[in-house]
Amino acid sequence: MKIRFGVGLGADSAPDQLAGIVDQLEASGVDSLWFSELVYTPAVDPMVGMAYALARTTRLKVGTSVAVLPGRHPVLVAKQLASLAALAPKRVLPVFGLRSAIPAERELFVVPDGQRAAVFDESLRVLRVALSEESAGYAIAPKPSPPLDIWVGGSSQAAYRRIGALADGWLGSFLTPDEARLAREAIERAAERAGRQIETDHFGISLAVTDGELPAELASAVHRRRPDIDPGELVAAGWDRLHRQLDAYLDAGLTKFVIRPTGDGPVADFIDRFVAELVGRQN
Repeated sequence: MKIRFGVGLGADSAPDQLAGIVDQLEASGVDSLWFSELVYTPAVDPMVGMAYALARTTRLKVGTSVAVLPGRHPVLVAKQLASLAALAPKRVLPVFGLRSAIPAERELFVVPDGQRAAVFDESLRVLRVALSEESAGYAIAPKPSPPLDIWVGGSSQAAYRRIGALADGWLGSFLTPDEARLAREAIERAAERAGRQIETDHFGISLAVTDGELPAELASAVHRRRPDIDPGELVAAGWDRLHRQLDAYLDAGLTKFVIRPTGDGPVADFIDRFVAELVGRQN
């Protein structure tokens, strides 16, 4: 199975830093760069960021970690992805989620009350058809070749059923290795019930690492997200701790990792350390 590590950009990544980040990642041989959907922050929009990074590179892959699908017209999303894939084949890695993790941004992706999950399922179906089927009634061209894999995030039983039935892979977050193992197994069972199979190396997770001790503000934020778990189990306090976490996630059957920095240090320093610590762990 292919083990890969990518760099995730967070809310504090300003647009004027992006050129340097992309150039450094391309020159350093990093596998991928991931853009989060964070509307009310300085972070670059994922579709815009992916297009910019792809135009500036010849090797670097780009992905969304994660973009919201319900509330967007799936055919228009398909056109955006098909355009990117035509310009940079095999380098576009879309991951979609049910809703924003930020409450203030949820109102931007409008769907009828109580129907968000149903809209997500239908949007995924339409998106996949528009990207892959010539006779589906959606005149999206050119169809990506090879076809795009559509991954989905989420950490609920409903999400695992959706991924097994409709998606090509899973990118989780804020889960322990044991929880990630159970999630992978639940997705595989859902895929089997749907007469499908998720490739064994299509399971991943987004992780954060600090350069030293876990800051109190970050620990508090993680605790609000997962009050039942020690924040130190979800955010690595230092690279040694990250390596131990990665070993556990690998044992749980995950092989794709999006690593994002925390703290105020220069992104260039983080990338240098990322390369030194993780590129050699790829196969």
